[in-house]
Amino acid sequence: MRLKNAMYSMIVLFMGLFQATIAKAEGIDAAVNAMFASSTGWFVNLIFAPLPGTSFPWIVLWLVVGASVFTLYFGFVQFRAIRHSIELVKGDYSDPKDAGEVSHFQALTTALSGTVGLGNIAGVAVAIGIGGPGATFWMILAGLMGMASKFVECTLGVKYRNEYKDGSVSGGPMYYISKGFEERGLPGGKFLAALFAVFCIFGAFGGGNMFQANQAHAQLSSVIGDYPGWITGVIFAVIVFLVIVGGIKSIARVTEKVVPFMGVLYVGAGLIILLMNFDQIGWAFGQIFEGAFTGLGVAGGMVGALIQGFKRAAFSNEAGVGSAAIAHSAVKTNEPITEGLVSLLEPFIDTVVICTMTALVIIITGQLISDPSTGLYVLNEAGTAIATQGGTSGVALTSAAFGSAFTWFPYILVLAVVLFAFSTMLSWSYYGLKAWTYLFGEGKAAEMSFKVLFCLFVIIGASASLGPVIDFSDAMIFAMAVVNIIGLYFLMPIVKKEYISYFSRLKSGEIKKFK
Repeated sequence: MRLKNAMYSMIVLFMGLFQATIAKAEGIDAAVNAMFASSTGWFVNLIFAPLPGTSFPWIVLWLVVGASVFTLYFGFVQFRAIRHSIELVKGDYSDPKDAGEVSHFQALTTALSGTVGLGNIAGVAVAIGIGGPGATFWMILAGLMGMASKFVECTLGVKYRNEYKDGSVSGGPMYYISKGFEERGLPGGKFLAALFAVFCIFGAFGGGNMFQANQAHAQLSSVIGDYPGWITGVIFAVIVFLVIVGGIKSIARVTEKVVPFMGVLYVGAGLIILLMNFDQIGWAFGQIFEGAFTGLGVAGGMVGALIQGFKRAAFSNEAGVGSAAIAHSAVKTNEPITEGLVSLLEPFIDTVVICTMTALVIIITGQLISDPSTGLYVLNEAGTAIATQGGTSGVALTSAAFGSAFTWFPYILVLAVVLFAFSTMLSWSYYGLKAWTYLFGEGKAAEMSFKVLFCLFVIIGASASLGPVIDFSDAMIFAMAVVNIIGLYFLMPIVKKEYISYFSRLKSGEIKKFK
């Protein structure tokens, strides 16, 4: 009864916020901004606080240290097992009789749809604009290490998931922290699991929903002209609802088509530009490596490049946050380690491939202004970033870089942003739903109440400018990482046993291919 009352109270709270913000009046918009800024600003500042004497957020260091520990503990699994990961994604070892709801490929694309997005387009441009080309090197390094974090959390997600009689499953950090801690006789598991679920719900409504709708509308209006945001919101809300009402199977059927399409579309355009400027690729990589260790005169030097690279990689692939483990938990397999291996590909595709592609295009197309006499990059008037052609930054810088080769690319970028935003909302609706049902119980009523609320927040995001609300939700997403990595440290010995057992059976021939 208490859980039901809490669920209804939460619905009333969210409905109240919806009614307050859907109005277009600037006064209400400003009032909501002020309310969130004053009441949640302390939490945002706490999560993104820099280390003493630096501009490096402690939460990014928390993620990087965790990724480094897991990389060493599992003997650089991201390099040793990558070939088998590809075989698993292809379905070579997939038994159709295994428990679960989606294939390895569908689980991967669903998780990718939650991470491949504006971080790959705008985030990379921000990193290079401040940290120079060298930031790309540190971004790649962070992405490679983050593969180990994904491996641990996604293995645990499958191992401790709940499997129901109707064939559906529920998994993620909420389940493996509570069950795993209990299995090892550790205290505090249920509290940490509930805390993670709360952070995940707010993160889903904000960063995984409102922010995506807001940026999609901004891109659309920049190309086709200004129009009311609620129109974009309603259209998105209807389409999102039609997909998510069918559950993870419906979401997976969409993401397995949308993610490859948008990936090929974006990377394909980047490859064409690189081929057109093939003679400059070597020079561009030289700028990346030189900038990583010298700074090439950019703001902050080498340290500035390192900070920006690690920061943007963390924001891009969410390795260690625990969100992807929720999607990967739905996979059809009886071997938890297989999905951990499949998840290795996620940060690689997201950060190493797509982010690097964006960086190379920006560098090669000459968007960063340098001094011909010294070869060093010129800083802007404020001295805080590199001066760019036309003074662009963020997504506008990426658009200008691609647009310098293709005048029509800004339209393609709009399509990419809309698809990225749409697919991210689909994935985060599932993440938030599983956190919601963990707190309030499984059932059609609980699920439908969340899905309706989620779609209402799509409209809010597209029609309001809720800066502090978005900041708060971003902080919630990274607060998930604090809880999740604590859980991973205590549970990684269990993953090690699974890893040794699986590969010994694979080597002996006990585990056979089905194709």
